[in-house]
Amino acid sequence: MNRIAFAFRSFFSILFRGSLAADIAQAFGYVKAAPVRVAPAPRQPGPAEGAVQILAILQRDSRLIDFLMEDISGYSDEQVGAAVRDVQQKARKSLERYLQLTPVIDGVEGTYTKADASDVKLIGNVPANGKAPGGLLRHKGWRAAKVDLPNSQVGDVLAPAEIEVE
Repeated sequence: MNRIAFAFRSFFSILFRGSLAADIAQAFGYVKAAPVRVAPAPRQPGPAEGAVQILAILQRDSRLIDFLMEDISGYSDEQVGAAVRDVQQKARKSLERYLQLTPVIDGVEGTYTKADASDVKLIGNVPANGKAPGGLLRHKGWRAAKVDLPNSQVGDVLAPAEIEVE
């Protein structure tokens, strides 16, 4: 008689709840296995993290973001020029420390040049098919030949707020 009661209870338990009642499962030796916990794979930093990190370095070393976000319309050309010189020198040192930059095309600007279409941006009178045999080199372009950023825990804060305690 006990088996008939288990059968009815099992049927209606599965029908209405979608699972077998715990006491019935235990009586017949059906025990749920403990879920296997897999440790998450270590997160590999992607391009976005590298971009945030280099911006944070440029902010730390040269205050580049402060300069770019500043409204400079009220300053004289001399003041802007002095600020640009300082920011440029410090930013260049930072770039040279962490990146090895090389030109995409190592040629003389203003001369006729042919290049692989994947490495160039065509400007001017571009044919409808988007392909051209060559043209005048207007900008050499830049390629990151080597990136050597320090290990860090990248977040979304490029530079922490500063509070002076008196």
